[in-house]
Amino acid sequence: MTPSSKLNGNRSAWEAASEKHVREYQELLARARNECSLFAQELDLLRPILAHSPEVVHLQSGHGLDDIALVDAGARSVVGVDFSQVAATAAQRRADELGAPCRYVVAELPGAPLHDACADLVYTGKGALIWLPDLRAWAADVARLLRPEGHLFVYESHPAVPLWTWDEDEPRIRADRGYFERSHVNDTFPAHGAVEYQATLAEVINAVLSADLELQYVAEFAEPFWRPDGVAAAAWGGRLPNMFALVARRRRAGAI
Repeated sequence: MTPSSKLNGNRSAWEAASEKHVREYQELLARARNECSLFAQELDLLRPILAHSPEVVHLQSGHGLDDIALVDAGARSVVGVDFSQVAATAAQRRADELGAPCRYVVAELPGAPLHDACADLVYTGKGALIWLPDLRAWAADVARLLRPEGHLFVYESHPAVPLWTWDEDEPRIRADRGYFERSHVNDTFPAHGAVEYQATLAEVINAVLSADLELQYVAEFAEPFWRPDGVAAAAWGGRLPNMFALVARRRRAGAI
């Protein structure tokens, strides 16, 4: 499968999956109004950054609930970028109904069609990096968007997650997956057949460092960000990594 065919297939898969945001519009609207979609670990790490009312760019913004939560937690504004027209349109409608200072742009990444140094915080996560075949190009784009001393915040599925089975009796590793593979076809994705790209945790960190961003914090967590209804996988029981967080900062000009 060529890179362009993978991209086209993934776009179709994501557009199809994003129809869920339209079907469940009222439910998601109620959640955005009454709940916080950010995890407690996220809020703990973001609190010092959000205390300064940052202007945020959310790359791969999806349904946009995290954008509402970021504003509620202190962000001055959020610009969401997603390559699904369906997702961006639904997210904009929700933000408008709630009076939230969020706007949405439809675009492929990396290469966000936004001005240089337009953000104090670039936020991404919860199923975002798996769509990107070139993390170094992504990290360079993040650095371009950030103002000096601006932050990158990632809260994402752990790179080891593709290995875990959903067996409920005990954790197991899938025989058809490898940690060092470059990609795999996700047979559990709502629009089956999407190609997910893989990168090790070291590769994610090195991509961030390659963009001359200063790494400030990395943590791993046992709790997954998503649990399908009716599934209670033993891999989610606390013994294996299912999420990770990363905080990095763009240096001031001339700083060493």
